[in-house]
Formats: sequence, C-alpha cells, structure tokens
Amino acid sequence: MIEQGVDPLQNQTGGDSQDKNMSARKKALLLARGIGLASEGDYRPADSSVAERAQHRQRKILSQYQSNLESIFTMALEFTPSDVTGSDLDVDWSHQFFQMAEQIHGRKMQALWAKILASEIIKPGNYSLRTLTTLRQLTLREAMILEKALGMSVRFNQEPRLKLLNSYKLTGGMKQYFRKSTTSPLALSQFGMPYSNILTLIEAGILYSSEFETGVLEAHSSMALTLSDSQIKLTPKQGHLLFNYYRFTPIGDELCSLISPRHDSEYTNHLCQVLKADFKVET
Repeated sequence: MIEQGVDPLQNQTGGDSQDKNMSARKKALLLARGIGLASEGDYRPADSSVAERAQHRQRKILSQYQSNLESIFTMALEFTPSDVTGSDLDVDWSHQFFQMAEQIHGRKMQALWAKILASEIIKPGNYSLRTLTTLRQLTLREAMILEKALGMSVRFNQEPRLKLLNSYKLTGGMKQYFRKSTTSPLALSQFGMPYSNILTLIEAGILYSSEFETGVLEAHSSMALTLSDSQIKLTPKQGHLLFNYYRFTPIGDELCSLISPRHDSEYTNHLCQVLKADFKVET
C-alpha cells in the first residue's frame, strides 16, 4: 500500500504520465490510484480497511465505465443523421453492446464503437456479437496493423471482398522453365506488414490462417485492381498466372467497414513495378 499522504500522481499532468522517459517505478506508482492504493481528496488508503479500499476502487471503476459509455454515446449521436428513419435495437444485442463498450477507454477505439452503435440504429444487423467480442479484445496496436493491411489490400473488378495479395505464380507454359522461381513475392514485410503482423490478424480472427489462390487468369483479358487510394488496370501477358492472397474472415469484413485504411503510395508503386514483369499495368 502507498503510504498515507503520498500521492504518486501529485504534480503529474496527463502529458507527464505519457512521458516515455518516466522511470518504470514511477509508471508503476501511477497505477496505484486506479486500484485505490493512493491518496486523493479525503481518501487515505492507510486509514481504510481492505473492504473500504475495495469499495473505493469499485466506485472509481463504475465512474470510469459510465464516462466511457457517455463518450461513446455522444460520438454516436454525431454519426447518426436526423433525416433517416431509425430502428429499434435488438434487446440482447444492445445489452451485450453496452456491457462491452463500457470497458473501452481509448478515444480512437471509442470512436469505432460509436460508429457501430450509429450504424445499428440506422440499419440493424451489420455487426454481430462475435465481431463486438473481437473488437473489444482488439488493442490499438492491432487496430493500426489492420489499418495498414487495409491500405495494402485490393479488390478484383466488382468483387466486394478485400484480398491481401502475397504473391503471384506462373503455373505452366514454357516460360516457367527459364525462371529460378515460378512464384513472385510482393514483399509485404518491406512495407510494414511482416509475417508477425499477419499472424496477429490471424490470431485475432480477422484473417484466415490459410492462403488462398485465385483461379488462373485469362491471358490478355483486362481486370481492375482497386486499392484504397487508386485503381490499376492489369492485363496478363500470358496464361497460367494466378494470385496468392490472404482472405478476411466474416468478422474481418465487418471490421473493415469500420476502420479507415492507411494509404501507402510507396507500396502501390512497388506493386506496379513487380507486376510489370508478367502484366501490362496501367494506372
């Protein structure tokens, strides 16, 4: 227990608590207030029983939960139009939503929950409870990895589902015998998407664990490849070509509609350069 009268947050501002140069011990002491082991106002942990400290901590938790819900609801109102007919939420869904949402503390993550609430009021059924459970467990770091993955993902022609391309492959024809490798990787790791990040999205239930293949692409038949910030027209120079890719799960697809992609023009340029070996590329 922190000594009576010693407040580890004394003279500390919110900015100071985020200071990267703060010692590990001071950062540990900063946690004391959250669990009722630091003095604040008229409360002195050294003068309180274990039960009283538990009650104090519970009050702080409930107060923070209420604050979280109010922040999310306020943002949800901003996302909810007044000129669109609303719908009643499923009772079980809304109960589960608010139980999970109260534990979302970060402002950026709260904005995602606010968008979900607004979306369900406008048109229910877009986000399942399984998706809410995944989102509740998603850290800010994991959300940023998803942002990056979305910025590198593509859609073929009019297909609605995103694909994170990993490589393309030459599966036949004479040219395969004159190459060291029939597979051309797209070097995701060079642009902030190492395999460890892909594993993170797989473990979160956002990507399937297995790679998928497109069908063999028709030679000299053009297709549109749409990225978050641009569209590329591809025409295979020969037959026997196909793409390998990672596919988003249904939960991943729902989360993709919430999170804005992080554009990467350098990756787009790299993708075009790699594909030029076997495709006619028009931007």
